[in-house]
Amino acid sequence: SGDPLADSVILWSRARPENLQEQVQVRYEVSLDRDFAEILRSGLVSTHADKDFTLKLDVTGLNAGTNYYYRFVSANNQSPIGKTKTLPKGKVSELNFAVFSCSNYPAGYFNAYMDAAKRTDIDVVLHLGDYIYEYQMGGYATGKAKEIGRELAADNQTEILTLDDYRKRYAIYRTDNGLLALHAAQPFIVVWDDHEVCNDTWREGAQNHNQGEGDYFERRAAAVQAYYEWLPIRPPTVDQDSIYRSFSFGDLADFMMLDTRLEGREKQLILPIDPRRHLQRDLLGQTQKDWFKNELESSEGIWKMVGQQIMFAQLQILELQAALPLVPAGDFGPLIGINMDQWDGYPSEREEILDFIEEKEIKNTIILTGDIHTCWANEVYKHSPLLTSGVFKEPLAAEFVTTSITSPGFPDGAAELVSSVLPVVNPHMKYTEFKNKGFILMDVTRERTQAEYYFAEDISSADKSGVEMNKVKTLAVQNGSSRLSEDGEVSRARLNLGGNYVK
Repeated sequence: SGDPLADSVILWSRARPENLQEQVQVRYEVSLDRDFAEILRSGLVSTHADKDFTLKLDVTGLNAGTNYYYRFVSANNQSPIGKTKTLPKGKVSELNFAVFSCSNYPAGYFNAYMDAAKRTDIDVVLHLGDYIYEYQMGGYATGKAKEIGRELAADNQTEILTLDDYRKRYAIYRTDNGLLALHAAQPFIVVWDDHEVCNDTWREGAQNHNQGEGDYFERRAAAVQAYYEWLPIRPPTVDQDSIYRSFSFGDLADFMMLDTRLEGREKQLILPIDPRRHLQRDLLGQTQKDWFKNELESSEGIWKMVGQQIMFAQLQILELQAALPLVPAGDFGPLIGINMDQWDGYPSEREEILDFIEEKEIKNTIILTGDIHTCWANEVYKHSPLLTSGVFKEPLAAEFVTTSITSPGFPDGAAELVSSVLPVVNPHMKYTEFKNKGFILMDVTRERTQAEYYFAEDISSADKSGVEMNKVKTLAVQNGSSRLSEDGEVSRARLNLGGNYVK
């Protein structure tokens, strides 16, 4: 299930008949109890080959903040039972959600999904993209696939380019027991990153779309169609034909989900560059940027949660005082980033958003990020607060970056070295970890937002799936401040769960 609202939720399944030319009708049922003693909603939904036999419906008229169970029944089969939850309304005291990104099938087992599926303290799953990867066997992160039993299917081992290719890749990923379990356990709120199309995509091309691979826009259209078919997300409408959208968890938190890939991004620059070219760069596109500003300013939630793909905070090695300063003399000068695919490659857009947050005095902005297969916790300033650059101002936001589910980070040795060096020249980075795989559990109350980093013991074996993960770090921000601290505490509701949830 996915895209939950206070009165509705998207339900998803797939029914593939023996005769692929047939249209299929399947019955759906919704109940308040797992035994389906009383059916609250039911009906028929049809599908066919043009939809890859995926089933998707928007169940409306539901009660806010309520758990529901659902299933699909065909003439000769019944789906597993799924559990979902509508969004709350009014005054809300607590919210717990898990943040995921970057699940590469050949790189390992999705054990982080399974562990999250076994928890009882998660209200919703936030998936920030790279749900699938487009690469071929023998390509990126496939070196151990045969050894650990994670080779792609025989008819889907080349780089995916066509609609049929993308559909088959989703089908392979959906054979992972951890992913199946988490989808059945909680509703998802999703956005895509680049690999749902291909690496380092932008609005008119991609790094991994090469000569001989056909028209980029045809490939992108195929990828987007497969995404909407296979993910529990509302399909485009006349009023909303882009993936950026918002969700309200009562008066506690408003979620703003951004598209930093397909909507407005200019092509990434390649280092070395002329700093003057580096200043004015378009990432969100004007329409989305205007929408985002309006959402930030009009939000009535205590917390403004921004779900997006690429690291927002500055990641620098050296501060460069360029001839065309972004800010008045004496303040921080412009910086040349390490990774031009991140917000560092689009500094004018970042500055505009942070200027807006500062001018409108918007408090409690929490940025949630994936993409880079590593963990970070950052205080976000208008300009990188290097140790040599004078007195720190108050941060305008906090950013929590989740590691990947399986995609590789830094190798042993290098991970520890880089993690120790980067905060020295990036003191706004309060936590970095570059090797382990897992997810972030966000524990939100009216007083504070807390991020707990959980790591899997192993991703090379399905036998480790569901083994309790280790919580290795807890950081929190207090209501009214974006400064990070390590004095987090488990909320009252989660204390009642007992077990290892107590810090």
